[in-house]
Amino acid sequence: MKGLYNALDIYEEIRKGERGAWVSIAAYLILSAFKLVSGYVFASSALVADGVNNVTDIVASIAVLIGLRISQKPPDSDHAYGHFRAETVAALMASFIMAMVGIQVIVETIRTLWKGEKMEPPNLWSAGVALLCAVAMFGVYLYNRRLARQINNNALMAAAKDNLSDAMVSIGATVGIVGAQFGFPWIDSIAAFVVGIIICSTAWGIFKDCTYSLTDGFDQNQIMDLRSTIASVYGVEGIKDVKARVHGSHVLVDVVIEVQPNLSVTEGHKITDRVEEQVKKEHNIMQVQIHVEPK
Repeated sequence: MKGLYNALDIYEEIRKGERGAWVSIAAYLILSAFKLVSGYVFASSALVADGVNNVTDIVASIAVLIGLRISQKPPDSDHAYGHFRAETVAALMASFIMAMVGIQVIVETIRTLWKGEKMEPPNLWSAGVALLCAVAMFGVYLYNRRLARQINNNALMAAAKDNLSDAMVSIGATVGIVGAQFGFPWIDSIAAFVVGIIICSTAWGIFKDCTYSLTDGFDQNQIMDLRSTIASVYGVEGIKDVKARVHGSHVLVDVVIEVQPNLSVTEGHKITDRVEEQVKKEHNIMQVQIHVEPK
């Protein structure tokens, strides 16, 4: 019953994570439309670029939502560990989309500056629009960050970081628009270029984290923490090996411990139970496989 309860608890946390994805989608739909319309009306390329950024974020949030949905599928004959990595795959796809749009924004901005096209300063109202959107997106970031920490969901935390990035992008657009009012209309285009750089930077960060997880990369500092926890368990005489990999938002651990050679199978099993209980208690561990060897 304990294993069944843990599985149900994990799936319930994933369902809670869907709320954050839906909040992001709704916010991006409203803000992207608001920014794009205002950008064209007030002649602000920075605000238009910011709106385009939010359109890509809609796709990214939908990808996270789909990943969360797929990850709730129970284990089957082809996926013995479940489908939790669907979150990571979806985020990886979203990073490609974001990178393409970021590069397009950069190229278009460089083209405009290179041609030396005459640019009129954007209407100051566009700065107010950008600042208002920054405040709204920062609120979405706080909501998703709190929810991600509550349910310990890496995919939702990545979405929250994207929310914060978007808030900073809007602030940058505000600065560019205000600067253009002082006789430097090209500052608005420079701000659009910075927006493109931020989009690409965010995409690269998501791509790097996803590929690190999918190739079974794991932080060695966390391995050392796991070793310390295991070594503190009564009955463990030594640790021959500790391996770990990320599976969605959870961790799978393989451990080889050494015990006294004269112990019975039952006594050795009790030690593994203590190790498993202690590791799960102190770390975000979904499953622990423990192999016992005589010292």
